[in-house]
Amino acid sequence: MKRQVAGQPSTPAKKKLGLFPRVVIAIALGALLGLIMPDALLRVLKTFNMLFAQLLKFVVPLLVLGLVTPAIANLGRGAGKMLVSVVVLSYLSTVCAGFFAYECATSLFPHYLHVGEIDAAHQAEAAVEPYFKLSIPPVCDILTALVLSFMVGVGIIFTNADIIKKGFDQFGEIVKFTIEKAIIPLLPVYIFTMICEMSAAGKLSLIMGTGVKVILTGIGISIAYLIVQYIIAATIAGRNPARCLWNMTPAYLTGFSVCSSSVVIPVTLENTLKNGVRKDIAEFVVPLCSTVHMCGSTIKLATTAVAVMYLCGIEPDFALFANFVLLQAISSVAAPGVMGGVLMASVGLLETVLGFSPEQSALLMTIYLALDGYGPACNVTGDAAIALIADRFFGRKTKTEEQIPATVENGIA
Repeated sequence: MKRQVAGQPSTPAKKKLGLFPRVVIAIALGALLGLIMPDALLRVLKTFNMLFAQLLKFVVPLLVLGLVTPAIANLGRGAGKMLVSVVVLSYLSTVCAGFFAYECATSLFPHYLHVGEIDAAHQAEAAVEPYFKLSIPPVCDILTALVLSFMVGVGIIFTNADIIKKGFDQFGEIVKFTIEKAIIPLLPVYIFTMICEMSAAGKLSLIMGTGVKVILTGIGISIAYLIVQYIIAATIAGRNPARCLWNMTPAYLTGFSVCSSSVVIPVTLENTLKNGVRKDIAEFVVPLCSTVHMCGSTIKLATTAVAVMYLCGIEPDFALFANFVLLQAISSVAAPGVMGGVLMASVGLLETVLGFSPEQSALLMTIYLALDGYGPACNVTGDAAIALIADRFFGRKTKTEEQIPATVENGIA
């Protein structure tokens, strides 16, 4: 390790460019270079696009196994009523968010999106062919991974299989490392290749105009869901819904800017206390919900998925979409531990349940990542609504704030 010489100024750590700026740069470069790029180079990019799509399909089931299994196992047999209640309530809220987004999106999009316009444009243009194709079959499909994660996670709890639990914990770290060091850095390149192809085919203006409409619709739906959520939660808790929602404004804006639920925990916790939630309840519920309560990300994903289905001429069937939402709410558990984890964990479901092609999944990723903030912003604001309900039913049964160990307070802060 290098020692700093006395008197010399310390070298500041280089600040890495975040995922959102890299995606924006990829879209801008793809839009410009796609207009002048020769066919030979387009085919090279298409080859990378196909290979990355195969790699993504291979990694997603492993991500579910490596993250969801430990998350279930960590609940433990001694989990109290409040823990189980918060987890169940978070799951129901996430599922309701998906259904809410589906109903709103299917009602709004027909007024300003044209069914099948991308599909028609695709048929009018010759698709760019890759130089070669390589198939990388996944270890198992996404549904098998979900069922296996649940079976192993619950089995670990009831058999005290500490060695298996440790193995899955370590496997989860390997998956996180792969996602963070390989998948996420290459994701902007993947989007760049798709934008280049669209730009060369003359479809970019259509996609960009549509993307703005979809993003604005998603923001509106997420805010509407928060209003409904706070009316219900504050009424149960005997509080003023408008005042409670207003108190969470700093957490919402912080989540919108930093694009992370876990990073905003201190701000969310502070604002939750302003709503009259007991300190011990807030310190338990807010960090837990940052992992299991993904209402905003689900709204964002569901809204974008419905838009892509409309644009590609696919009828968004409710029964099919209900299956997707129910499974997606499970697969997103613990995914916030990885940048872009919710999106990565849902890619397999898009293809296996909704029947998306790799090109349609790539289109969804582009729109989803073009403005990442409103999903986490809705997540963290919704966490405080869960805390209001938990405070109503468990606030009188917990320890007083003076009895909380100082280590717990320091750990949260």
